[in-house]
Amino acid sequence: MKHILFFILFFTALTTSAQGEFNSGFKPIPAPKFSSKPNKKTPIPEVKDPQAQKTDIPDIKTPNVFDNTSITPKSRFQIGEEKSKFSMSTENDFANPGDRYIPKMEKDLDKALREAGLKEGRGELVKKNISLGEFKTKSDYFIVKFRDFGAIDGDLVKISSNDKVIQNQLLLDSNFKQIKIVLTDGFNKLDFEALNIGSLGGNTAEIQVFDDKGTLITNDYWNNLAAGFKASIIVTKE
Repeated sequence: MKHILFFILFFTALTTSAQGEFNSGFKPIPAPKFSSKPNKKTPIPEVKDPQAQKTDIPDIKTPNVFDNTSITPKSRFQIGEEKSKFSMSTENDFANPGDRYIPKMEKDLDKALREAGLKEGRGELVKKNISLGEFKTKSDYFIVKFRDFGAIDGDLVKISSNDKVIQNQLLLDSNFKQIKIVLTDGFNKLDFEALNIGSLGGNTAEIQVFDDKGTLITNDYWNNLAAGFKASIIVTKE
């Protein structure tokens, strides 16, 4: 019995000691105290006029990336735009753009060659007399050389001096043929008449005139001259 009573007293003392230790370690945290009165020293924030801010600061516009073709290139297949020109047809795809000008260039070249006496053709004939110039000389005679500078097609020329026939009919060749014309004192008119037109076009002749010392006086030509017309040189012998 004594033992039981001692055990009860010992347990009670131990419990009381433990509660005292736990109670001594607990410290309550006091609640913060807030003042119900506003602090008069706190500044009131200033409210600015929205219109004033708008005039001072420029508007910022957000860029649209869809309008920038360097970022998002526009498709060629959009609504309302021209459709693709893709075609399986190869017509004119690889044509030379200069081909359209070739016919005109050939025509102009052909005309220029005929005008320069490098080509004959059934173009417009020259139907007028031609002056090959006026000259003064002390020579007793002239040597006149003729040739057909175009295609050899049967061109014929008559040579006269002061209306006197020197050569009734001279067939022009690719090589020069020469005629000697004696000059009278004073005025001399030398005429070279186209007797026909060749089989390929008008009469074409190159003419070289030399004095009695072999000096070239003139070198001229006619191109596409019609039959019956002539080229003339006026010479004054001093």
